[in-house]
Amino acid sequence: MGTGHRDKHLCYCLDYRSSLIAKAVETRKDRHTVWNWAAELWIVPHHIPGSVYEPLKSINLPRPDNETLWDKLDHYYRIVKSTLLLYQSPTTGLFPTKTCGGDQKAKIQDSLYCAAGAWALALAYRRIDDDKGRTHELEHSAIKCMRGILYCYMRQADKVQQFKQDPRPTTCLHSVFNVHTGDELLSYEEYGHLQINAVSLYLLYLVEMISSGLQIVYNTDEVSFIQNLVFCVERVYRVPDFGVWERGSKYNNGSTELHSSSVGLAKAALEAINGFNLFGNQGCSWSVIFVDLDAHNRNRQTLCSLLPRESRSHNTDAALLPCISYPAFALDDEVLFSQTLDKVVRKLKGKYGFKRFLRDGYRTSLEDPNRSYYRPAEIKLFDGIECEFPIFFLYMMIDGVFRGNPEQVQEYQNLLTPVLHQTTEGYPVVPKYYYVPADFVEYEKNNPGSQKRFPSNCGRDGKLFLWGQALYIIAKLLADELISPKDIDPVQRYVPLQNQRNVSMRFSNQGPLENDLVVHVALIAESQRLQVFLNTYGIQTQTPQQVEPIQIWPQQELVKAYLYLGINEKLGLSGRPDRPIGCLGTSKIYRILGKTVVCYPIIFDLSDFYMSQDVLLLIDDIKNALQFIKQYWKMHGRPLFLVLIREDNIRGSRFNPILDMLAALKKGIIGGVKVHVDRLQTLISGAVVEQLDFLRISDTEELPEFKSFEELEPPKHSKVKRQSSTPSAPELEQQLDVNISEWKDKPTYEILQKLNDCSCLASQAILLGILLKREGPNFITKEGTVSDHIERIYRRAGSKKLWSVVRRAASLLSKVVDSLAPSITNVLVQGKQVTLGAFGHEEEVISNPLSPRVIKNIIYYKCNTHDEREAVIQQELVIHIGWIISNNPELFSGMLKIRIGWIIPVSAVLAVKLYPEHFRLLVFVEVGLAVSDHLVPYLRPLLFSVEWATLSPRHSSH
Repeated sequence: MGTGHRDKHLCYCLDYRSSLIAKAVETRKDRHTVWNWAAELWIVPHHIPGSVYEPLKSINLPRPDNETLWDKLDHYYRIVKSTLLLYQSPTTGLFPTKTCGGDQKAKIQDSLYCAAGAWALALAYRRIDDDKGRTHELEHSAIKCMRGILYCYMRQADKVQQFKQDPRPTTCLHSVFNVHTGDELLSYEEYGHLQINAVSLYLLYLVEMISSGLQIVYNTDEVSFIQNLVFCVERVYRVPDFGVWERGSKYNNGSTELHSSSVGLAKAALEAINGFNLFGNQGCSWSVIFVDLDAHNRNRQTLCSLLPRESRSHNTDAALLPCISYPAFALDDEVLFSQTLDKVVRKLKGKYGFKRFLRDGYRTSLEDPNRSYYRPAEIKLFDGIECEFPIFFLYMMIDGVFRGNPEQVQEYQNLLTPVLHQTTEGYPVVPKYYYVPADFVEYEKNNPGSQKRFPSNCGRDGKLFLWGQALYIIAKLLADELISPKDIDPVQRYVPLQNQRNVSMRFSNQGPLENDLVVHVALIAESQRLQVFLNTYGIQTQTPQQVEPIQIWPQQELVKAYLYLGINEKLGLSGRPDRPIGCLGTSKIYRILGKTVVCYPIIFDLSDFYMSQDVLLLIDDIKNALQFIKQYWKMHGRPLFLVLIREDNIRGSRFNPILDMLAALKKGIIGGVKVHVDRLQTLISGAVVEQLDFLRISDTEELPEFKSFEELEPPKHSKVKRQSSTPSAPELEQQLDVNISEWKDKPTYEILQKLNDCSCLASQAILLGILLKREGPNFITKEGTVSDHIERIYRRAGSKKLWSVVRRAASLLSKVVDSLAPSITNVLVQGKQVTLGAFGHEEEVISNPLSPRVIKNIIYYKCNTHDEREAVIQQELVIHIGWIISNNPELFSGMLKIRIGWIIPVSAVLAVKLYPEHFRLLVFVEVGLAVSDHLVPYLRPLLFSVEWATLSPRHSSH
């Protein structure tokens, strides 16, 4: 519409009271003045002429003093019927995103809040004995919506199965459905469906509503499906998504990011649903939901690292309000809560509402509605003219009620009143946003806050903003004390600090105020002869046979048991993905098929990455694990930590550190952690017992087989000897008689002959590497297949501490350390980027968390260009850097990018300077990698010694 035509249309909209303005237009009066006068009379030009709302002038009219409870509730019932339930689909129960124009889209998040609004009013009606059926109507309107969402989700069970195995934007559940049929709408190319916050919000409201007495889940098919939704949500800490605003990066270029709001909602949902019975009071053991505590804790750590930022590109965001306050209450750190909230209010609060985030172009006059994505640097155009959303005044009102702050409630109620409107029937309406018209943009940019903003109305944004309408009902019911916070938060997501000691739930993020936890420790010896040997030093241990009938399992067997959790053949859903169990999970006792089972942590697992074969690192990992458990264990009952001692651990010079650690455990404190060492049978009474009832096996089903840890049977008359754990001088000086460049082109039969004649493990590893690339892993050698032969060399070299051979074998077997993806995430959430790749060659820049599969592909594609060992060395560096940056982030201040491949040549030079005594026998043929091969015990202190930001001008810039 042209400017002149718009001014003429303005004249037609004016009534007799605005004749002066009409005359001004006809006489070509200053347009800026005309629009301001029009705004004073609430004449609102927009994309489509005329506003569908009238200003709400009677919202604060005094009500009769003798108004009954029925009259109060009847007022809100009429609002809910006219502004919410009128638009609910009679078939699916979903709510449309737009309420006019025949739009068929229903977004999960909007529908959830609408269901919550109806449910909140139903809770208020429970106070009236004769409610004329309104409680039933409102409750079942909420149930219908929740079941409609579940119906839409279950029709996409194949996507759930794909996503939990490989979370990607093209395998996720849809977030937009047809409001009447439940069909999925919009392709992955047309819309950013990856919004884990919506799935988390669904799980959270599902728990809240069932806890209030609603029956939403009907059968075990639905239980198993919801359990699989939990599997998807558990890994949110490393799944970048499009966030609450469906745009991903602040730059709106189609890229995803890790969002604090999504991680926080996931954390809250996992805490609420863990151990929850979906059948409510009528439930049984088959309807209980299980949550991986270690996955939950990674979400908690990631959230605390990201906050007070929303994401890498968002400094702050109004989406954090529902995350840190109602409905999620995801934070239990009051200081971090205050920092985050203050930042949101300080940067985003306006006269008409809160901006979503700074430089948000959504629905501004300068945004091009015909383009989905912005051009580079286009967001600068929107600086200072972002739309303001009144809905966040409602969030702040609700937050004030929960926190017992009536001044905050009154403050935001006073701010809300002028921006509310009313329908033609007189019911209050919350506009979706307020915008600055195009003619006012320059005036607003030159003098921020000087121009009047106009509300959204009919057109592409719909007649009513149902999310705002629902939240208005909840806020007003709370402010008028028609419901209490306990009514709409029956699982007590929000608990004031002074009451946290009294929380009694199966699992709760609300731990005690002072966590002075004592960790129970049981010492398990690998063999009876090792037990006798340790007993001579005053260390009392038990063998696996001595703890019977209790079984000791490696964590892989527990993973195997969890594979049966959530299986549903009708829906095509497998059980829990094959993910390792962390040290929180292994600190519980399990009842499985009538057996009592305890598990030792993954750090003692020989099938794990070779780093666990070094005793000094193992001791360090044990201390870190105990500190981790002390800090993050929030369950009733004490954690049980099994220390598995192997004969290989006490050989040579490493025996004294092991003995010192065992002595510290016996004294009752290690690494600042209080411990209590005792017999396993004694410690069980105070531990947490988890019943794995999902392993229900009928008479016709075959029992799953589980292998417990078996006691080592040594040869007769053998004794434990403290053999050297470091290579002797002859082993170190053993000359390689094989050169890769010389042998890679020789025929296979010559390589096999050389392999049979060679006794040097390093030479054998090189020859097997050539055969592996040429003939494949199943090629037969004298000692079996190539892959089996390499595996044996890997074990033998590990026992002899020949780290160069170990690394080469590990790389040939493409081994990957289990905690690689979380370690990279630890770096990313600190605002850093990570690069993987060989120094001087092409590197891969990582800005968002990746799955272990993708990281493995990058490492073995980018890092093996120079030397095979570099792929595993870079994994070691990532693990150590992830640990250091989590505990000492200040060491990395001033850096934007951490180049893992660059550290190896730098560490070679520094290692010689810092630890010259360890390299006397080293022949520097391949300087960087050769030195790194001997850095396992010294890598962590070496990294601490590196002055990252001052190495050189070139390094410091990264």
